[in-house]
Amino acid sequence: MNTDAVSVAVIVPRPVRLSLIWTVSFAMLWTWLIYSLPALAESGFPALGVRLMAHGLIAVGLWLGLEGTDLTARQRQATWLVFMVPFTLWAAVAWTAAINGAFRTGTSPLPLLPVAILLPVIFGAPVLLWSKRVGQLLDAMPPTWLIALQVYRIFGTQWLVYWLSGMQPGLWALPAGIGDVLTGLFAVPAALALAAGTAAGRKGAILWNIFGLADLAVAITLGMIMSPGPFQLIVPYGPSMALDTFPNVLTPAFVVPSSILLHALSLRQLIRRSRAETV
Repeated sequence: MNTDAVSVAVIVPRPVRLSLIWTVSFAMLWTWLIYSLPALAESGFPALGVRLMAHGLIAVGLWLGLEGTDLTARQRQATWLVFMVPFTLWAAVAWTAAINGAFRTGTSPLPLLPVAILLPVIFGAPVLLWSKRVGQLLDAMPPTWLIALQVYRIFGTQWLVYWLSGMQPGLWALPAGIGDVLTGLFAVPAALALAAGTAAGRKGAILWNIFGLADLAVAITLGMIMSPGPFQLIVPYGPSMALDTFPNVLTPAFVVPSSILLHALSLRQLIRRSRAETV
């Protein structure tokens, strides 16, 4: 056994364990806080704070990733603007529509919330998956960043709190909340394992992405068939879904499609690096 193998076997598990412990501790503290202080959740501040934090992390991470490329300073600025301007406009449109109640059931004959979820993915995924400039950016960016970024998914504990408080039906809140929390909890450990450079770490990162996408697919499907509208198949007993009002509606209208696109980018990056190493 050489020195590299020993260092991977001995050093990597400890930071993985520590990151998981810290993330679990933070998730428990956050859950207790919003459960013990109902006014905090009702104010909408936690939901809005998470959206702003995710947006800022994406903006900063994209710039740092561009700094590692061979592009000139002007090309980096132009590339950053090409991505961030539409992304910010998308966030602003979703935010404005949510504040004005555009996603509320019965406001429009069209099911605007499913459209807000699926349309950005339908148009954004081909660009992000096939663009040469995006591929160049992914090659320069550390593969751990796109995974660790989604630690914000631990804030899905809010759905569990809403269920405990009788504000959300368990049939939706439990799978959606637990799936989000698990995705967020294992984001940092998966990124650290990937940083070790082993085949097992890369496999774990791919499985983490697949799990995260499956979680979103389950949440979207259950949300559509349980919410009042043309797709409703299940009428929940007890509390209604209550996902069509501000600020909670920003999760399906903006955060969910953003997370899907981040998973798609991460999988593309992992596949590109695997092929490059094979060659």
